[in-house]
Amino acid sequence: MPATLRNPLLFPYISFTFALLLSINRHLFPYCECNNIQGQALLTWKESLNSSAGALRSWNPLDPTPCKWFGIRCNSNGKVIKVSLRSVNLQGSLPVNFQPLKSLKSLILSSANLTGTIPKEFGEYQELSLIDLSNNSLSGEIPEEICRLSKLQTLSLNTNLLEGKIPNAIGNLSSLTYLTLYDNQLSSEIPRSIGALSKLEVFRAGGNKNLRGELPSEIGNCTNLVMLGFAETSLSGSLPKSIGSLRRLQTLAIYTALLSGPIPEEIGNCSQLHNLYLYQNLLSGPIPPQIGQLRRLQSLLLWQNSLAGAIPHELGSCMEITVIDLSENLLTGSIPGSFGNLLKFQELQLSVNQLSGTIPSEMMNCTALTHLEVDNNNLSGSIPTLIGNLRSLTILFAWQNKFTGIIPGSLSDCQGLQALDLSYNNLSGQIPKQIFGLRNLTKLLLISNHLSGFIPPDIGNCMAMYRLRLKGNRFAGPIPVEIGKLKSLNFLDLSNNQLTGGIPPSILGCGNLEFIDLHSNGLTGPMPDTLPRSLRFVDVSDNQLSGLLTREIGSLTELTKLNLQRNQLSGRIPAEILSCSKLQMLDLGSNSFSDDIPKELGLIPSLEISLNLSCNQFSGKIPSQFSGLTKLAVLDLSHNKLQGDLNALASLQSLVALNISFNNFSGELPDTLVFRNLPFTDLAGNKGLYITAEAANTDGHVESANGARSAAKLVMLILASTVAVLLLLGIYMLVHAHTNRIQGDETWEMTLYQKLNFSIDDIIKSLTTSTIIGTGSSGVVYRVTTPNGETLAVKKMRAQVQSGEFGSEIQTLGSIRHKNIVRLLGWGSSQNIKLLFYDYLPNGSLSSLLHGAGKGGAEWETRYDIVLGVAHALEYLHHGCVPPILHGDVKAMNILLGPRYEPYLADFGLARVLNGDDDDISKQGYRPHLAGSYGYMAPEHASLQPITEKSDVYSFRAVLLEVLTGRHPLDPSLPGGAHLVQWVQGHIARKGDPVDVLDPKLRGSPDLVSHEMLQTLSTSLMCVNTKTDDRLLMKDVVTLLKAIRHVELIRPGSDAKKGGLSVARSSPPLRHVVSQESSNCSIAFSDDSV
Repeated sequence: MPATLRNPLLFPYISFTFALLLSINRHLFPYCECNNIQGQALLTWKESLNSSAGALRSWNPLDPTPCKWFGIRCNSNGKVIKVSLRSVNLQGSLPVNFQPLKSLKSLILSSANLTGTIPKEFGEYQELSLIDLSNNSLSGEIPEEICRLSKLQTLSLNTNLLEGKIPNAIGNLSSLTYLTLYDNQLSSEIPRSIGALSKLEVFRAGGNKNLRGELPSEIGNCTNLVMLGFAETSLSGSLPKSIGSLRRLQTLAIYTALLSGPIPEEIGNCSQLHNLYLYQNLLSGPIPPQIGQLRRLQSLLLWQNSLAGAIPHELGSCMEITVIDLSENLLTGSIPGSFGNLLKFQELQLSVNQLSGTIPSEMMNCTALTHLEVDNNNLSGSIPTLIGNLRSLTILFAWQNKFTGIIPGSLSDCQGLQALDLSYNNLSGQIPKQIFGLRNLTKLLLISNHLSGFIPPDIGNCMAMYRLRLKGNRFAGPIPVEIGKLKSLNFLDLSNNQLTGGIPPSILGCGNLEFIDLHSNGLTGPMPDTLPRSLRFVDVSDNQLSGLLTREIGSLTELTKLNLQRNQLSGRIPAEILSCSKLQMLDLGSNSFSDDIPKELGLIPSLEISLNLSCNQFSGKIPSQFSGLTKLAVLDLSHNKLQGDLNALASLQSLVALNISFNNFSGELPDTLVFRNLPFTDLAGNKGLYITAEAANTDGHVESANGARSAAKLVMLILASTVAVLLLLGIYMLVHAHTNRIQGDETWEMTLYQKLNFSIDDIIKSLTTSTIIGTGSSGVVYRVTTPNGETLAVKKMRAQVQSGEFGSEIQTLGSIRHKNIVRLLGWGSSQNIKLLFYDYLPNGSLSSLLHGAGKGGAEWETRYDIVLGVAHALEYLHHGCVPPILHGDVKAMNILLGPRYEPYLADFGLARVLNGDDDDISKQGYRPHLAGSYGYMAPEHASLQPITEKSDVYSFRAVLLEVLTGRHPLDPSLPGGAHLVQWVQGHIARKGDPVDVLDPKLRGSPDLVSHEMLQTLSTSLMCVNTKTDDRLLMKDVVTLLKAIRHVELIRPGSDAKKGGLSVARSSPPLRHVVSQESSNCSIAFSDDSV
């Protein structure tokens, strides 16, 4: 033995040295001691991660094998066959070095906070049968190499940021049974090779909004499919008939897409189908009766399509069905009595169709029914007396029909009833007292019927009541004091009845009340000293209330609208009203208020809709503080005893209506735009007012005397011009039908901005009279279908304008991108022909929507979304482009509508860049002498004034008024041949009810919708100033329009999803309400406004 080893004193030093070397070795070469190269690969990947996840602490480099590490599983030979790190916060990218894991079968890395791309190296792991990378932030494309994994059975890539196309080689995964790609950013079409996956059971690719094209017919080869889902995509075309080959299919979910055409009858062959979700598409034709063969069907959701015809009685054979939603279609006929066979039936939703007949008595057998929604149809007869058999009923919506008779007392047997809406029918009699024993009832709406009698005191038993609307009936007697027991009541509308007595002080007990409307009754007595402080809206107009307005009004700090007009109130307005700092509208007209107008009214910063103090006995001067009401739109001080000058009103530049008539005002009239445009009738009765000579020489009123005659001449001129244009157009068509046949020999230049596959010959041969879909100021538009099935809109420029406008359209649309501006796909040009290629938009133009065959049938929701989208497009052109771009021809005909009526601003032939040079017009040699379209042109187009983006604002206001009124700006039916703007302004100036100018199809909408329309009307009038400097900017218009929408409320027609796919609507679509007339002394907006 060596001497050193025989010396025991050296042992501690040797041990220390050995340990030190071991530590250094472990630090410098951390993985070299692991005998398993599989472990080395795993540790290398771990080192690349940014995670400090405690779950990976067991990955010890000293272990000879990784088989006991967290998330790792090996076979009996020590080979890694599974890596499962689901929901571990890894914070890194996917491994590219797993080649040593040659036996790996399962790779589960879902919800692991992974980023980066999917490595193409994954295609080398030939034993993989399961890949789950879902719920991460992976990006890039799905690599083609992954399609080499012939043993792969499950591929879950859903809920990432993947883009590009689904690989064409996907059909090579012959063992694949489970494929989920949903909630990514995939595009292009579904590859036809998908049909080679004969073992596929689940295929879900919804939530990829750019996934387009048709569902390939080859999908019928996937005969083992159980689940097929493409919800919220852009899939279009018809469902293939081969869908009927999927005999094992249990769920078909292709909703919120662009499917069109009929539902194939072959769907009846899918005998295992449980759930059929095809809602929110463009499907048409009848509901196939073969659906009645689906004996296992549980949910049938086909709402919001264009399905027509009768509801097939065969649906009554689907004995397992629990939910049917066919609402918002074009269905006719009656509700099948066979529905009474469906004993498991829970929800039936048939709203917004054209159904007639009665509610079948057989339906009363469906005792499991919880939702019955048949509103907005033409149903008649009485509400079945046996409806009390539906003891599970929670929602009954039958409003907007033609029901007669009484409200059956048996409804009280539906103890779970939460919402009952029978509004807008012809029901009569009294409200059964028993109904107020429904302790779960939260909403009771019986608006606009012929109900009579007293409101029973039993109403106090409905402790859960949140919304009570009995408006527009014949109820008499007092408001029951028991109403104060409704602690949850938020909305109370008893207007337009014959109620008498006072407003009960007990209403203070409704501590959650925000809205109270009692107008147009016979109420007497004083305003209650105390009201719930939660109130935001109070309307007690058109009653016989008397006494003083007490200082307690200041306690209503949440109040936004207060309407007390047409009562007998008197005395001073208390100064405490200043505490109502959120007040937007105040109407005290037609009372007996007296003394000075309190200065505090001018200090309310939110007062911007209207202030009506007309027809009272106010005296003194206008408080100087009124100069601070710079946002106020409507002010009426008429028919009082006011005096002094009007200087306090000189700064109110937002006014669209002002009436100071029949007072004792004196002095010089302020020389402002508001007063220069003020009709004489709104100034009359003030003998001391005068204007200067300079103002008189520039006053616009001089022209008003001849306005009607000039407008009439203009209309006649335009009508004559229109006839001439139509004749010339006919000649143009005949000539070009011949010349088009010989244009194939010309030399063409073509540029495409998108990946399209067609030749110029494909386009030229389709430019025939039969394919014309529209004509514009600069050309004729054709619908062209290319040989590969793509549909385009092709504009052929007119010869006399094509050179300049063709270049303008290419230059403008080729350099901008916006979701509400039509997309230019490319162009073609020869010596004689100029063509522009666009996306084809199937729903025509806004003009055809308002004035075409449908005659303005669009509801307000659609109209609002259209004008807001156009406003966003113009805001982008004016404020998002450098330099700004002027469109030059904003009109309803140039607003095209996509599949879901989304708007696209089109026809940029007159567009030009605004470079700030006043001589810019003269530099654009191609620009017509009179650009734009009659009825929409700003005044500066007919003069030598500079053309700016404010010209587009003026044109946009004409579009706004056209949408609101349903009339063309030059509608010949307008009285005196007036322009639409003149007609609307004149009506408002005469203190007419603004509701009267709205499209008759929009009148009588719900309160919130009416409010939006009237606010939009107010906004449109702010864009109409003759002087460009006084018009709003488009960005301001957008702000105003967005502010109009009550985003905090559930919109009509909105849908609350439950259970993933099934739908229950808690708020119904638009209603039709009879609006209330306005007083002669009031120019405030309708009392239906909220």
